[in-house]
Amino acid sequence: MDGIITIYKERGYTSHDVVAKLRGILHQKKIGHTGTLDPEAEGVLPVCLGKGTKLCDMLSDRTKTYQAVLRLGVSTDTEDMTGTVLEERKVTVTEEEVISVIASFVGEYEQIPPMYSAKKVNGKKLYELAREGKVIERKASKVQIYESIIDRIELPYVTMTVSCSKGTYIRSLCRDIGEKLGCLGAMQSLLRTRVGEYRIEDAIKLAEVEQLVAEEKLLPHIFPVDKAFSNCPKYVVPKELNKAVDNGNSFRYNEAMLDIANKAMSDGDLLLGHVLMPEDDIRIYKEDGMFVGLYSYDAEMGLMRPKKLFFVEGR
Repeated sequence: MDGIITIYKERGYTSHDVVAKLRGILHQKKIGHTGTLDPEAEGVLPVCLGKGTKLCDMLSDRTKTYQAVLRLGVSTDTEDMTGTVLEERKVTVTEEEVISVIASFVGEYEQIPPMYSAKKVNGKKLYELAREGKVIERKASKVQIYESIIDRIELPYVTMTVSCSKGTYIRSLCRDIGEKLGCLGAMQSLLRTRVGEYRIEDAIKLAEVEQLVAEEKLLPHIFPVDKAFSNCPKYVVPKELNKAVDNGNSFRYNEAMLDIANKAMSDGDLLLGHVLMPEDDIRIYKEDGMFVGLYSYDAEMGLMRPKKLFFVEGR
């Protein structure tokens, strides 16, 4: 199977556990996930299958959305409530103060990653050092909070929905909000509801995957590889360019190719009159429907250059 399946990762599983179990269920070795989710967190985990594994690094860059419960008045060594409590303080802040401080984190900010994380320092994962009882200085990274919506405030608990960039630790955001409020904070629970276009509404649990395989009904739940780039223009190359694309070579862009593409499209993927811009990403297909891969447009040379090749049946 080639494509992406949206798994609902249940609490207690690591992302690696999910991949291992899917290998057994699908009898397929080539499977990879698109970014770790803490064992106690749950929700959307896009998993790439077969030739779709080439997408793993690309999908990890997508915007992610979480629903988190922040518990004020406490700090822990893991920055969530699974860890050892380091300090407790009385929560005397008002709801208005909570709303104001959470809003202040929207935008770009410098975030120090938690010690219990898979981030590497000098070739060693931070959580490995933490388990040895070591706490080291961590360099802050720039992260982006695109949106933060407060769903409910029942002090000392605050439920919020956060959309953020790759590399953002929601545990650390909870820590930073608590510190700015002066009463400390840790993450009580975490649910990931979206990774790019992959939503919780479409996510299925491992037991459901097993049942669908037994009933031979899994295929409709697998997103085809090419749909990961549905926001990119779609072009179909003429037969005389088959050899070039089969060999992964660049080829010259011309208006004739655009005419062929326009005539071939009936699904609205390509807007008539689309003007290619420098470094545009383009989905390249052969006339038999095969998705060759993602190419970028080199305006200076007038060439379509291969960026990521898949050679998988398009849908």
